[in-house]
Amino acid sequence: MQKINLRELYPDVYKTDTFLDVTDEVQAVLLADKRAEALYLRQMYNYKAQYSLDCDNGIEKAIVQRPPTPEEILENQQLRDQLYAAVMELPDKQAKWIYARFYLGMTVKEIAQAESIDPSWVYKSLKRGLKHLAKKIEKV
Repeated sequence: MQKINLRELYPDVYKTDTFLDVTDEVQAVLLADKRAEALYLRQMYNYKAQYSLDCDNGIEKAIVQRPPTPEEILENQQLRDQLYAAVMELPDKQAKWIYARFYLGMTVKEIAQAESIDPSWVYKSLKRGLKHLAKKIEKV
């Protein structure tokens, strides 16, 4: 059994020295955590990193990008609905190609291959369709 000082681990909670007996396994985990923390600080110093080196858990992203408010979610949904309705008012081929390009993520070349036509036709049609959509959205 080892003794640990809880004030060292939790200085905000324990203002005075409070000793606790822990098993060897717990002591090993605490020691491994302390070593990992020291390694992390050394890496930040060595690589002159002013940011976190741990980017997998998403904590940094959650802090930097705040979650949208309910009003923002509703506004975005209404805008998407208006845009989808405007796309559906386009001629069939333009609507289909805009849907494939921007909703399904297909490239102009992939759309042209699927339709067996020249990619320049698809590009010109997409450009005309986007201009038409811009005019409709400006009216709203």
